[in-house]
Amino acid sequence: MDILSVFGIRGRSKEVYRLDDALRAVGLAPKRVPDSVKLTVLNLLKDAEGGVLADVDASCARAAPMLAYCVLGSEEFGEANGPDATSAIEARLHHAIASGESLDARFAMLTLLAKVTQPEVIERFDLRLD
Repeated sequence: MDILSVFGIRGRSKEVYRLDDALRAVGLAPKRVPDSVKLTVLNLLKDAEGGVLADVDASCARAAPMLAYCVLGSEEFGEANGPDATSAIEARLHHAIASGESLDARFAMLTLLAKVTQPEVIERFDLRLD
């Protein structure tokens, strides 16, 4: 991303639009996630993949459920994605918390820092900034 894109002169990157699509696919309206969070998610994905997103759609699809769960909470996420997807993402979040340094843990902490995490998720998983 160049400096003109940062200031919105060239508009949003294609990667941000792909992340928006992935968020919609799991029931989260992209407007509920600040652009700063989206850009940070994309940077975390790039870092995890060696600096380049080889498959943007697959990377965004991997990140979107964790973001959606943290922002929507269990009930709303479950309504949009069903009980199996809810159980799977809750298991991912439990594992992320146990490991502490995973990409999923970073996504969860990012939503916490941005103050977009549902209070129910914060309480249930005892999320806090140390």
